[in-house]
Amino acid sequence: MHSFIAYIDESGDDGFGNYRIPNQNGGASNFLVLTACVIRHSRRLDAVAWRDEIKSSTKKQNPGRSIHFAELNHGQKRAACGVIQDKPLRFASVIGHKPSLDETNFAEKNQLYFYLSRFLIERVSWLCRDLRRHVPEGDGRVKIVFSRRGGMSYPDFQTYMTLLRDGGEGNSVHWPIIDIPAIDAKDHSTDAGLQLADCGASATASAFEHDKYGNVESQYLHLIRNNIYARSNNFLSYGLKFHPAHEEIKMDGQQAASLQVFR
Repeated sequence: MHSFIAYIDESGDDGFGNYRIPNQNGGASNFLVLTACVIRHSRRLDAVAWRDEIKSSTKKQNPGRSIHFAELNHGQKRAACGVIQDKPLRFASVIGHKPSLDETNFAEKNQLYFYLSRFLIERVSWLCRDLRRHVPEGDGRVKIVFSRRGGMSYPDFQTYMTLLRDGGEGNSVHWPIIDIPAIDAKDHSTDAGLQLADCGASATASAFEHDKYGNVESQYLHLIRNNIYARSNNFLSYGLKFHPAHEEIKMDGQQAASLQVFR
């Protein structure tokens, strides 16, 4: 049996060019954020109760039990993060700033998504290795479950992971943790763990992606600060990994302020 399960979702898109400009028509997001929500495998059913608690706290009246962070208003988003901050789960995110990247390196479909996922899988493997001494049950490995996205082949992603593992260069994944054949994808609405990952991804993106008025909102991310993976209070190499590095991204004052509590 696995010791951990990592649910992965994203906020933003992988399109290049025609980026969104505040007070103008919409376009591609400036950031693509991939987030893993990691919990003990033995507590995977608890994620259902946590999701239901979020829905109750937000008084969201949509049919069914699923939640989607983007559909909540500001107060509801704060309430959702208030529920999450007390739960035994950890987030790790990779935050890709597309305008700072050379789009010619990501011309193939899903190439950027795969590339950023490599950094995320690294951090998931480190986190699970770090937590293993506190989680004696299971075999030490993590089961990875993606939120299904259109046009993405998960067997292709398994092949990509296998090539990275067997190549032995250019990555720092702790491979004994990663169960490549068990990598799976499910629809967002069918798995509470994926809905928690969605909350983490959207809360992170909100701190850096401008809304249509030119503002960012860091409150959500700051509320779940203690859920974010860090070592020796180092968040920016672990649970909040920017690509390229945050020092290389031209941030405005609001975006920079979002990072202050993580320095």
